[in-house]
Amino acid sequence: MPGRPARRRTSVTDVAAAAGVSLGTVSNVLNRPERVSAATRERVERAMVELGFVRNEGARALRAGQSRTIAYVMLDAGNPFFTDVAQGIEDAAEAADLSLFLCNSDNRPDREAKHLAHLQQQRVQGILVTPVDPGADVLDTIARHGTPLVIVDRIRHDGAFCSVAVDDVLGGRLAVEHLVDRGHRRVAFVGGPLSIGQVRDRYDGALAAWTDAGLPPEDLVVVPTRTLTVAEGRSAGEQLAALPGPRRPTAAFCANDLLALGLLQQSTGSGRRVPGELAIVGYDDIEFAAAAAVPLTSVRQPRQELGAMAADLVLDEATNPAHAHRQVTFTPELVARASTLG
Repeated sequence: MPGRPARRRTSVTDVAAAAGVSLGTVSNVLNRPERVSAATRERVERAMVELGFVRNEGARALRAGQSRTIAYVMLDAGNPFFTDVAQGIEDAAEAADLSLFLCNSDNRPDREAKHLAHLQQQRVQGILVTPVDPGADVLDTIARHGTPLVIVDRIRHDGAFCSVAVDDVLGGRLAVEHLVDRGHRRVAFVGGPLSIGQVRDRYDGALAAWTDAGLPPEDLVVVPTRTLTVAEGRSAGEQLAALPGPRRPTAAFCANDLLALGLLQQSTGSGRRVPGELAIVGYDDIEFAAAAAVPLTSVRQPRQELGAMAADLVLDEATNPAHAHRQVTFTPELVARASTLG
């Protein structure tokens, strides 16, 4: 049985014929409506509705050299931190009457490079990216080709791009100062790999606070993880539980909330009291932190504000001839809850 023929998309030629006007008039209604009389414009718009005409924004973007879209290449779509950042970007894009295209690199440089190349081909108005490596050549290539690009939640120290980040060294310091103030003298730092800039900065801040308190460096126990996931947090909990009693930390600072939630899950599941036997601090303050069985103390990052500022910067670069690159750093804050206060 032969298939039904595909339905042809309504064109501007169809609209012109139905409205009894020229193609130029339809084009003016779409692009320069002030040049068309109210009566003619109403007739053309009515024909568009009746025919189900949908404007081809892709073709328009190709003609104009730029689309009405910005894009965000996030590092890990499974981490609520990045989806919250994306929400801030989307709110700013909507306010500017733009669409947002989301990509997920899944922490893979090859996938990130493919996304960036595709977005450049699509002539997006600007790209925001949380890169696997802020120094990657692919970022410089995008900039050389003229596409505005802003680095999100990372720092590029050469000033070649706008960037938006949080002071993670301060965040690590806040977390450990809180634990020291609560009387803990043997603390675990759970996170890794340290090749990730944020993880390294959070550890550096933790170590600085520990040293400033006059405590022995060996009593800040590093529990490395391969990734920043709930599963790795559970694994870290098993490693801590296996330590002999005198060597076992009484508190842990985790490099993000997913690790902290995994550690909390493993600890309470194995009968350890939180915070009685193990106090836990996370990082990011995602929505699930406050909703955990034992509400989680966490270092809060202004996630949506981070995204909104990044979007403002990329739009300024795309539209302002006098644009100058800025590196914006937000200040984190500690939010204390039951996982350290009970």
